[in-house]
Amino acid sequence: MSKTYYVTTPIYYINDAPHIGHSYTTIAADVLARFFRAAGRDVHFLTGTDEHGIKIVKAAEEKGMGPRELADSIAPHFQSLWADLNILYDDFIRTSEPRHEQRVQAIVKQLVERDEIYLGSYQGWYDEGQEEFVTESAARDNEFKSAINGKPLVRFGEPSYFFRLTKWVPKLLAHIEANPGFIAPSSRRNEVVSKLKLGVEDLSISRLAEKLGGWGVPMPNDPAHTVYVWVDALSNYITATGWPSIGDEWDQKVGDKKFWPADVHLIGKDILWFHAVYWPCILMALGQPLPKCIFAHGWWTSEGRKMSKSLGNFISREVIEKLCVEYGRDAYRYFLLREVPFGADGDFSFENFKNRYNSELANGVGNLLSRTTNMISRYFDGVLPAATAGDMERPVMAAAAELRDLAAGAMEKCDFHQYLEAIFRLVYVTNRYIDDTEPFKLAKDDSQRQRLGTILNTCAQAVRVVLEFLEPFMPDLAGRGLGYLGGPAAVQGNLLERTSWPALAAGTRITKAEPLMPRKQ
Repeated sequence: MSKTYYVTTPIYYINDAPHIGHSYTTIAADVLARFFRAAGRDVHFLTGTDEHGIKIVKAAEEKGMGPRELADSIAPHFQSLWADLNILYDDFIRTSEPRHEQRVQAIVKQLVERDEIYLGSYQGWYDEGQEEFVTESAARDNEFKSAINGKPLVRFGEPSYFFRLTKWVPKLLAHIEANPGFIAPSSRRNEVVSKLKLGVEDLSISRLAEKLGGWGVPMPNDPAHTVYVWVDALSNYITATGWPSIGDEWDQKVGDKKFWPADVHLIGKDILWFHAVYWPCILMALGQPLPKCIFAHGWWTSEGRKMSKSLGNFISREVIEKLCVEYGRDAYRYFLLREVPFGADGDFSFENFKNRYNSELANGVGNLLSRTTNMISRYFDGVLPAATAGDMERPVMAAAAELRDLAAGAMEKCDFHQYLEAIFRLVYVTNRYIDDTEPFKLAKDDSQRQRLGTILNTCAQAVRVVLEFLEPFMPDLAGRGLGYLGGPAAVQGNLLERTSWPALAAGTRITKAEPLMPRKQ
């Protein structure tokens, strides 16, 4: 296993405030970062904001602001929401920062010197919302409207610099074929391959600077042109590692590309083409390694319908805040990654949210912790008894071993669903074990005290494992729960060492737990 782990979110466009889609990707990245930190790897988690392009210029004009003023007013909303959701990123990059802009120019300069860029002209259809040129056939197929937001396409023509994308497509296809996990899930990989085989054109990578009012990164070889926003934005993943070196303090900030290539770029499926085609081809042209995985997750609907502010079903920042106040931010983090397999589309239902909270968190994890600590406090004065495991303990131990064995592999594949299913198998098996062994009855018979101690020790070990593995998803709840089981310091080492069986030593002080997640009516 690599000693480093580098996870990124897309850098979010600042033409609007953050909402459920932004939080979904960022929570997923935070879970991965927390897991691999706990597993002992040197983790770097990057997020940030994408602040250039014609959309920002127009959004700023509509608000009577300059583009930088707009960017400076919106970017803090993302940072504050991430703080509210307990997101522990290592770097927050803004594309308007000098450290990024200057490195983008250095990247483009390298491409020019390698003869990967040439001057041409573009005539065709343009999707302003996506800041993407659209082929004549694709425009016609969508009735000359954006395939993403349905707004009319704009007829566009101007001189432009082009990147020799077609030169690198055969090599990209070979890489996708040789590395099945490069684009995930597999359905997304198939989409990209099918589209590539239909043929692509060279990529226009500049816009006339006069149309953007100077807002953007000037082409280093021709300041009359501005670098295309997608080339600018995609480059953040490597500029944030301190590459290319330009002689500033960021050159060695994270060890001069110490974390490159990225282990995973987490993105929404709407921006897959840019990440799975444009970005790797640019990297190949620069002679740089490709990211190990580009994972494109699905979209959310709400109460069975496409989200819309007019319909009142939009999961906005304000709605997220209300959910976090009522249920706790851990419950929100948990629900998003529990409700549907990561990669599939999902529907946000308030009823489902409450049901999962009550059944899995309150009645499941919370009840298991409460039962266990209550009985140890009552029958053993809050001191963990010793255990002599037998046949009845084996299903609990096996479920814990299964979780421990699959955890890292599931996280490497962003398979949060499999990981959480394994946690709740252990919760279910342990709660059933308590029902089957009836320790509250054994406590009435002094001759069964050793057997009672084994049962309660087994339960404590199991719930400790549950909380350790749940911590990346629910750091507040897990931290509080572990506090009742001797505290985080009761077991030393990385995550796998802390979840070996048995992890808790007999004699550990156990405290009767307060309800972690009270049921909601």
